[in-house]
Amino acid sequence: MLSSVGHVRTSHAGSLPPLGGAVVTHFASSIQKDAEAVASQDTSTLTTQVAALINKQREVGIHCVGDGEFWNGRGLLYYGEQFKGIAIRELRAGERGSGREAIRERDEFPKLYDDMDGAGTLFCVPGEAPKYYPAKARMVATGPIEGGATPAVLNEIAILKDAVKNAGNCDEAFICAPGPGYLGNFVFDEYYRDEEKFLHALGQALRSDYGAIVEAGFILQIDDPGLITAWDMIRPAPTLREYRRSVQHRVDALNEALKGVPEDKTRLHICWGSWHGAHTHDLPLKEVVDLILQVKTQGISFEAGNVRHEHEWTVWRDVKIPDGKILIPGVVSHATNLVEHPELVARRIQNFAGIVGRENVIASTDCGLGNRVHEEIVWAKLATLAAGAALASQELWKRTTAK
Repeated sequence: MLSSVGHVRTSHAGSLPPLGGAVVTHFASSIQKDAEAVASQDTSTLTTQVAALINKQREVGIHCVGDGEFWNGRGLLYYGEQFKGIAIRELRAGERGSGREAIRERDEFPKLYDDMDGAGTLFCVPGEAPKYYPAKARMVATGPIEGGATPAVLNEIAILKDAVKNAGNCDEAFICAPGPGYLGNFVFDEYYRDEEKFLHALGQALRSDYGAIVEAGFILQIDDPGLITAWDMIRPAPTLREYRRSVQHRVDALNEALKGVPEDKTRLHICWGSWHGAHTHDLPLKEVVDLILQVKTQGISFEAGNVRHEHEWTVWRDVKIPDGKILIPGVVSHATNLVEHPELVARRIQNFAGIVGRENVIASTDCGLGNRVHEEIVWAKLATLAAGAALASQELWKRTTAK
């Protein structure tokens, strides 16, 4: 990963809206239909669309860019189709499609979640049609899990390679892939009956995708909100000690899957879930930050820009951060259409620079912005992110130039 030399670098957490035209979305309820549609699309059209998105990111001031994830046909159910040992079946009476649909916060705010379920979305985006589709199927581990570099990932790599070449003004790009713990939130184990073995099996199945992304020259972003969000998915509520044991299993499985992948080509994204709920049941960062720091990635991307978690920047001040780690705090939020002021963004960046040094901070978003805020607001937020980073850079580097 490129560090912030001379100025604060910027990035984002992954999801972005398309810039127009017919695209394939991985949020559709039929994942197989998505995969077929992606395969049938003209490659040159996809390359043009992604190249345009890269240019738009660069125009607003984003340094490390992504493909937006809006077209790739790779939802979580996709892995159930690609990996041996995982079956997809229709939901039975009383079942949920994932742990996210059974969070304990629903007990505290039943009408809020009933209203969102009735509207068909957990992401209330004014002016846009709902982008969330209630689960109709469940993934179940029924035998030994085996995987390999999946077709959708290889396709995504090829498209992004061509798009970066066509854009011509990009020094670094990333591709997202799920961590074993996050994927494990959507696969119900009916074979291993052992959390540790189950998570390690998922990790081994994913490692080929990880290697393919890095070998192609891209930064690998491991998406693993499950390190924190799983806390509210467990009924009855676990003790903190029990939950930390579960997080340790997830961290160990991820590190095992990352063996052989250069640490300086990787970053981890954690968050408390991007849905527009109350988030009053979010686990405090301080309870697991030491375990998160064990993950063998150079960068750590995390929420630090919304009203529920902004105060937790001080947690990073109070722990031992391994040498070489780069913090990638979210300094604009996916949870509101309000566009942050550049001076607020700059202040947030400077807080982290004071902890790990200006070279070891990359300014980013709390989570993916696509499908979470209005598409026009996405670009306004990325622009204010870049403007805030420029203000922070002026302040952080003027001390050097003044000497």
